[in-house]
Amino acid sequence: MQAATTDRSIVSRMIRAARLDKDVYEEVEHDRDATGQAATVVIGTSLAAGIGAAISGGSDGAGDAVLGLLVVAAFSVIGWAVYAWITYFIGTRFLAGPDTSADWGELARTLGFANSPRVLMILGVAPALAGLIGLVVGIWILVTTVVAVRAALDFTPGRAIGTVLLGWVAQGIVYGIAFALLA
Repeated sequence: MQAATTDRSIVSRMIRAARLDKDVYEEVEHDRDATGQAATVVIGTSLAAGIGAAISGGSDGAGDAVLGLLVVAAFSVIGWAVYAWITYFIGTRFLAGPDTSADWGELARTLGFANSPRVLMILGVAPALAGLIGLVVGIWILVTTVVAVRAALDFTPGRAIGTVLLGWVAQGIVYGIAFALLA
């Protein structure tokens, strides 16, 4: 049980989430007021990644860069919601354990905070570091996502890993179909 003095600020929660503090994932899972914070994490970290990519890529027009950032932020929120739904479905229908009990919002909140390490993508402004930073942050987010799913769905590590991987594959298929239809 969390102490009453726990700092529930978004920055504190992001730091704790990035540090793999399972208690913060349990905290945001049960805090319905944290949904807005989770969405802010997704939007903020996607903007940080977009800024890092735009600057390192030498974006020519400021208007194009701003529009690009807004599009990236919008698609990040959509991607977060879709991934949360897919993972919720897989975790509660196919891989549910005896203690699995969650709703979409609980999983969405934990997955939103699992994106916290992505804020470091702003360091991609240094082109020589962009690839390494992307790799490290990608692996880090994989781990935070497993911790988030484990907390939200009350899973063993194996079930959480399986759910995360199946969710990524399913999301890739959904995106592939969507892009094919739009093309």
